[in-house]
Amino acid sequence: MDKISDLKQIIISTLDSNKALDIVSIDLKDKSSIADHMIIASGTSSRHIQALSEQVLEKFKINGIANCKIEGQNSNDWKLIDGIDLIVHIFNPEKRKFYELEKIWSELIPKEKIII
Repeated sequence: MDKISDLKQIIISTLDSNKALDIVSIDLKDKSSIADHMIIASGTSSRHIQALSEQVLEKFKINGIANCKIEGQNSNDWKLIDGIDLIVHIFNPEKRKFYELEKIWSELIPKEKIII
């Protein structure tokens, strides 16, 4: 396995062991140049979402991703942890349903629209 796949499994395990809900992994390699993978999960409260985002950030740093950061620090509903080749979104369930990122990124994108 490559480093990104290993890190993806570490992040999914971290989210799962910390009671994140509905964890989904989406392969972005042929869809976008922003990252290779996206993980989406839900938290049960604003504190849970914050704790999950801090756990994920720590796992990135432990695994050598020094330039990672959390976006949405002031939001109670959503956090994005940017691990360069691996992006993690943690939502409250209502916001997740509203944005439907799984639907957007799971659809096949024509090659002409891949370049962002």
